[in-house]
Amino acid sequence: MRKGGFPAPSLLGPVSAPSLAASLCVFVSPETIPYTPQITAKSLEGKLTATTFTLDQPICIFDQYVNSTDDIWLVVAFTNVTSHFKNPTSKIQIPPYQKLSTALHYMTLKTSLAFYPCAENRATSVLRVGSDTSCKDDHSLEYCNGPLPHPGPYRVKFLILDTNGSKAETRWSQQIMLKQGRKASSIDTWPGRRSGTMVVITSILSSFIGILVILFLCTVAYDFKLWRREEPAVPEEPRAGSFREREYDTHHIPPSPAPPQPPSDMPRPHSPAASP
Repeated sequence: MRKGGFPAPSLLGPVSAPSLAASLCVFVSPETIPYTPQITAKSLEGKLTATTFTLDQPICIFDQYVNSTDDIWLVVAFTNVTSHFKNPTSKIQIPPYQKLSTALHYMTLKTSLAFYPCAENRATSVLRVGSDTSCKDDHSLEYCNGPLPHPGPYRVKFLILDTNGSKAETRWSQQIMLKQGRKASSIDTWPGRRSGTMVVITSILSSFIGILVILFLCTVAYDFKLWRREEPAVPEEPRAGSFREREYDTHHIPPSPAPPQPPSDMPRPHSPAASP
């Protein structure tokens, strides 16, 4: 008993080593991997759309920090929540894709180290976030890489989880703003708002089209004229009663020569009636 009649406070009992280790795992910050996810610099069509964006695949990044049994996740969050974002300590705390509007973040593209092999002469690949449209209403899946319902801005990072919780993480990416379509009512179609260059180009194209139409019509008319000119004439049939027999004049044919006369000294034949 302490001086003054007050009882001495009781000392804390011994703490077991497993309990202390578990408590430290909860509060120890995950190791930071010196890598920042980014939109791919490749010239790809649709690498940034209204519902998707494309990241470079992190090759040879996680080998020193991840075991073969660890899970590698991609965290997608709105920019305004990344400053006070808390990593999940278990899989139960991972929000699904369907709760993005309320939780303001979700985790997707769960994979392992085997998906990011550090091999020589390996062509770099990409990760397309928001490309799976078949799972957006399926709550039974562990994760969904569904289309992003809002233009953002978003920021992403890779997070490694083991059986004890968050093990390592990359840095947050820069802001990612998706493309936004314009309403048809907001598009100004009045020609007076067009620039001078557009007006000149439109006038030139219109004149060119008009010239082509005129040349086409002239070609058609010329071909039609040649066709009429080359049309064969139909021979006129003789009318009934108009046929006349053709007369031939033979005065140009010379007369045939007279037969030759016999010589005068030749004896003439005697007639049988003159004999005695």
